[in-house]
Amino acid sequence: MGDGLYNFFKVLSRTLAALFFQLQRSDATGALPIADRSSPKTSRISYDEQRRTQLFLIDQIPTWFAVAGYVTIAAISTTTVPHIFPELKWYYILVIYIFAPALAFCNAYGCGLTDWSLASTYGTLAIFVIGAWAGASHGGVLAGLAACGVVMNIVSTASDLSQDFKTGYLTLSSPQSMSVSQLIGTAMGCMISPCVFWFFLRPSRIWGLLEVNTLLLMLLYFETWLYWG
Repeated sequence: MGDGLYNFFKVLSRTLAALFFQLQRSDATGALPIADRSSPKTSRISYDEQRRTQLFLIDQIPTWFAVAGYVTIAAISTTTVPHIFPELKWYYILVIYIFAPALAFCNAYGCGLTDWSLASTYGTLAIFVIGAWAGASHGGVLAGLAACGVVMNIVSTASDLSQDFKTGYLTLSSPQSMSVSQLIGTAMGCMISPCVFWFFLRPSRIWGLLEVNTLLLMLLYFETWLYWG
């Protein structure tokens, strides 16, 4: 816990310091020249950077679409997750989704500065907060672990998307096209992952002839991954 809090406050302090200096620099750049003070020096932006910024902002995602998507996902999670984990009440998830955008922004901005995602640290904080809120007598351990998974998914997705959009900015890719690709990949994962889990959950037949244990399939997959990896 001590190491996680140290890393959390370290990256948070660097993020806040970078935001402060960036806002201070923008204020200095936007100042008007007066008699007692020389004109502020403005940095010249190259043509490539101007072109990247222009193309990236033209095809940006509408704000209403992002907000509507987040509210929809929050509503679905608030409704369905308590049925999977009864100890994690619906108001716990609602509070998580209210504070999650601030945590996601801090993690994405800090990951851009340090190339280091603190999603696990934010998840650890959720374990302590939600677990203490629920209490040991009401399944606080399971509620904290489930809340950790929810927070880590939100925060890590934000940092991953920011890195993907950074790559798209450098390669002159369309943000909308990248968002559609992310949605397609997420939908495929929602269908493929349960099928893989169901396949390894019970003994399966290979080519309809031999029934093998799940452990043997896992060992075979692991050995194949080591050989080709």
